Amino acid sequence: MLDLDAYSVVTDDLLRTDAELAPLVDKAPGRRVPRTVDADEFAVRAVLGQQVSTAAARTHAGRLVTAHGEPVDDPAGGLTHLFPSTEALAGHDPQALAMPRTRRATLGTLIDALASGAITLGVGSDCDRDRAQLADLPGIGPWTVEVIAMRALGDPDAFLPTDLGIRRAAEGLGLTSTPGALVQHSARWRPWRAYAVQYLWATEDHPINLLPA
Repeated sequence: MLDLDAYSVVTDDLLRTDAELAPLVDKAPGRRVPRTVDADEFAVRAVLGQQVSTAAARTHAGRLVTAHGEPVDDPAGGLTHLFPSTEALAGHDPQALAMPRTRRATLGTLIDALASGAITLGVGSDCDRDRAQLADLPGIGPWTVEVIAMRALGDPDAFLPTDLGIRRAAEGLGLTSTPGALVQHSARWRPWRAYAVQYLWATEDHPINLLPA
C-alpha cells in the first residue's frame, strides 16, 4: 500500500541523471508510488473516473457502493459500506449510473472479466499479460491500463504519457509534451518511470489526490 520496500536511493539517483527532472527529485527526494489494498476495486474506480472530474468519479463510486456494497456499522468513524466485490457488482444495473452508454458497457465488461476470473489483478501477477488482457477490453485505453499497472499491479515502470498532469508538468520543465516525445524522453527514467510520474504530478497543486487515479 505505501511502497515501503522501494529502493528510493537507487530510484532517485537514476532520475537525477536527467537534468530536467533532477531539481524535482532534489526538492522532495524519496517519493514512493501509492498502491491499493484491492486491485479489482481500483480497476473499477479507474473506469468510473475515465474522462470525468475527480468529483464526478467520487459521485459514481459512491452510488455504486451505496447500491451494492456491504453495510458497515461504524457510528464513530462514519464508514457506511465496504466497496462491493466484483461478484456483487456483476448484477448491477448499468442504467443506474449517469455516464455515457459506452463507458457503462466498458464497466460491465471489466466487472464480468474480473468476477469470472478471466482477468486476475494484483501485485506479483504478470504485468505484461494483464496489460494485454485489459487493453483487449472495449473502451479501456492506454491511460487506464497504465494507471492500473502502476497502482494495482505495482509495476515500477508504468508510465502515462497521455495524462494531462504529466504533459503540463513536462511543459513546465521545458520538455516537448506530446505523448510520443514523452515516451522517448522517458526511456532514460527506466525502469523507474512510475516514480518519475510521482515527481511530475507533484508539480501541480491538488486539493486531494487524483483517482485515477
